[in-house]
Amino acid sequence: MDIYLIISLLTLGAFTGFFAGLFGIGGGGIMVPVLTLLFAQQQFPVEHILHIALATSMAAIVPTAAASLRAHHIHKAVLWPVVINITPGILVGTFAGTFLAGYLSAKPLAIFFSCFMALVALQMVLNRKPKPAQQLPGLVGLSATGTGIGAVSALVAIGGGTLTVPFLVWCNVALPIAIGTSAAVGLPIAIAGAAGYAINGWGIADLPGLTFGYIYWPGVLAITAVSFITAPFGASLAHRLPIALLKKLFALLLTGLSVQMLVTVFGH
Repeated sequence: MDIYLIISLLTLGAFTGFFAGLFGIGGGGIMVPVLTLLFAQQQFPVEHILHIALATSMAAIVPTAAASLRAHHIHKAVLWPVVINITPGILVGTFAGTFLAGYLSAKPLAIFFSCFMALVALQMVLNRKPKPAQQLPGLVGLSATGTGIGAVSALVAIGGGTLTVPFLVWCNVALPIAIGTSAAVGLPIAIAGAAGYAINGWGIADLPGLTFGYIYWPGVLAITAVSFITAPFGASLAHRLPIALLKKLFALLLTGLSVQMLVTVFGH
């Protein structure tokens, strides 16, 4: 592992943590495209670079999700009955999503990822919130919803907030509580996703050294260590910067990174 890769991973962790603190979002939209580019430059197996990027991103989300859950729990912003009822579906959907990702080649995965991030970017630009329309469903409804959220989250390596928060708001949950509950749901998503990608990559030939399944551990450690430092800076600036403008710029960044990832995957 050369010094360029180490510096790049640390820099990625710094940006990921800062934007996570600033916007309250997971870092999959940044991590996956950048890791794909870095892994391609390191001549990782082309057919697996996106799988390794997704797995590494998901594993890097685990400690961040745990810290976020604790913070929101302290502020009593977590609906634990909802977390308990939605988690079985989350675990099944996320775990199954990793197996689907393992089955697919890099190109269809890249297309799905880019289309999803384009929708995320559009939502950030429009800043439209769903209108409360119904009450929270029961165990079956929440489990079914969790399965869908988990499956999509595994395919794009996110903590699920992009999907969970709008769903909860639609179900008449106040936005601060929806954000806190979504943060709690993000932990089982990250754990199931990391475990699934580790299992799916187990025994795959020609994976680079220092991997556990598809998870590239130097990337996880570097990103996590620095993101913990920069996330509080982003959070402290959240109320002092023009967030509306920054969200539009960030949406452009997500779109640009997704396009770059498509170029990387289809260009090899």
